[in-house]
Amino acid sequence: MRERVIYGGIAGAIFLAFLVLGHLPFQLFVGVLAMVGISELFKMKGLEIFSFEGVLAMLAAFVLTVPMGTYLTFLPLDASWTCFGLLSFIILAGTVLNSDTYSFDDAVFPIASAVYIGFGFQNLVNARLDSVNKVLFAIFIVWATDIGAYMIGRQFGQNKLMPKVSPNKTIEGSLGGILSALAVSLIFMLVDKSVYSPKSFLVTMILVVVFSIFAQFGDLVESAIKRHFGVKDSGKLIPGHGGILDRFDSMIFVFPIMHFFGLF
Repeated sequence: MRERVIYGGIAGAIFLAFLVLGHLPFQLFVGVLAMVGISELFKMKGLEIFSFEGVLAMLAAFVLTVPMGTYLTFLPLDASWTCFGLLSFIILAGTVLNSDTYSFDDAVFPIASAVYIGFGFQNLVNARLDSVNKVLFAIFIVWATDIGAYMIGRQFGQNKLMPKVSPNKTIEGSLGGILSALAVSLIFMLVDKSVYSPKSFLVTMILVVVFSIFAQFGDLVESAIKRHFGVKDSGKLIPGHGGILDRFDSMIFVFPIMHFFGLF
């Protein structure tokens, strides 16, 4: 626990510093996190990170995360998706250039991994372009959901949520996580009305339920991936906490759904 608190505090302080700094430093920082996330998926699958598809997948996640059109003005407005598409085509070219050992199935994994991670981190960057508070709002929803689900589930959990994916999670814990997210969001929104702009207070409270559910679903997806590959943590970057995907699995799902509902 001591190791978890110390290294968690250090990691949190580094993330917060870049978050406050914003602009290109934050975007590059998140882009690097996306690349690390790709490397974790490749390691779990037992693939070489610095292989043909490994390097291209990391680059694809990076260009999807960083708003390329902002800095490379000669590119179209959807430059990030265009660059991602071109890198995907190069990965698919491997099925032609090395058809004996590299199949379409082999090409799908790096492309899908880049979408999974890059799209989530892209929306983290978009949220920061709106305001620091929108990012903090999402983070507090995720944290409240995790803590509430753990505490309520440990105290009152009886009915398993999805035992084949995550045997320790319960329905009671899931509901506790939602209630906890609602309570924390209520306080957050009373202190700072800008976090739910342009939505109304009531609509945002309803959406918080949706965000909390998606946060839990993101955690379950990561649990399913780790269970499939037979690993406990996605990586060892943060001692006591695991890897980047272990820390951002819920946020990867929450930020896109927040963007979908127009909060940034």
